[in-house]
Amino acid sequence: MAVLLESLFDELPPDKSIDTKTFLENVSHIPSFFDCLGSKVFTVIKSDINGNITKIRGVYVKDPAKYATLQDILVAEKEAHGAEWPSVGATLALMWLKRGLRFIQVLLQSLADGERDENNPNLIRVNVTKAYESSLKKYHGWIVQKVFNAALLAAPYRSNFLKALSKGEEVTEEDCLANVRHFLVNYSSVVDAIYEMYTNLNAELDYTV
Repeated sequence: MAVLLESLFDELPPDKSIDTKTFLENVSHIPSFFDCLGSKVFTVIKSDINGNITKIRGVYVKDPAKYATLQDILVAEKEAHGAEWPSVGATLALMWLKRGLRFIQVLLQSLADGERDENNPNLIRVNVTKAYESSLKKYHGWIVQKVFNAALLAAPYRSNFLKALSKGEEVTEEDCLANVRHFLVNYSSVVDAIYEMYTNLNAELDYTV
C-alpha cells in the first residue's frame, strides 16, 4: 500500500490540536491518491486539493509561530477579516480541503468495511458513490454533479484500484486492506478533528459550486 504508507498521518495530541507544519507535510502526499482512481474527472479534486494546500502553506510561512496550529489560523483570520470570514484565506481553503480529505476517508473506510455491490463485486462504484455523497455532493450544483456521476461510472475495478494503491506491487487484497485500516487510524482522527473545529468555530459554509 505504498501510496498510503508514504503519507501516514501523525497521531493527534489529547487536545486534538493540529500542528500546521506537520499537517502540511502529511497532506502533501494525498493528491497522488487520485491518480489511482484513473478517471480524469478525479483530477479536478486532485487539483483543488493541491491548490488549497498551497493557499494554507502560503499563510503559514508568513508567520509560523503565529499559525502554529490550524485553529490558530482560523482564529487569527476571523479577527483580521471580520464579516468576510470564513469565506476568505486559509479558512476557506481548509474548508474545501477537508471535504476532499473526507472523500478519501469514506471511500477507504467503505472498502475496509467490505462494502461492495454483490452483483458486481470487483467494482468500487458503490464505495466511490458513498464517498462522494458523504463529502462533496451537497456542495456541487447539478452541472458539477452530472460530471461526477460520469466519473463514478468510470471508477476502476476494485483489483486495479488496490494494485494502483500498491504502486503495482503484487500484494494480497487482505494485506492491502490491512494497510488501509492502518492508514485510516490517524488520518480519520485528523479529518474528524478538522470538521469538529469548523463546527465549534461556526466556520462552515454551505454554498454550491
